[in-house]
Amino acid sequence: MAHNPQGPQGNPDPAGSTQMFRAFVDEAPQGRQQAAAAKPGPRIGLIVGVVLAIVVVAGVAWLALK
Repeated sequence: MAHNPQGPQGNPDPAGSTQMFRAFVDEAPQGRQQAAAAKPGPRIGLIVGVVLAIVVVAGVAWLALK
């Protein structure tokens, strides 16, 4: 038997929409967290790039003040 989303007077039942929305909201952040945890490469590259930039700036400043 098919699910009928309308009540006895023909009004749409809001509970069906709410349940589907909550299921969507509950699933969406989990997928994003798993994807972020699976790819640590860009974060490591960013850290290495920042450290390298600091070393270059410190080297240039040291040579300029020498």
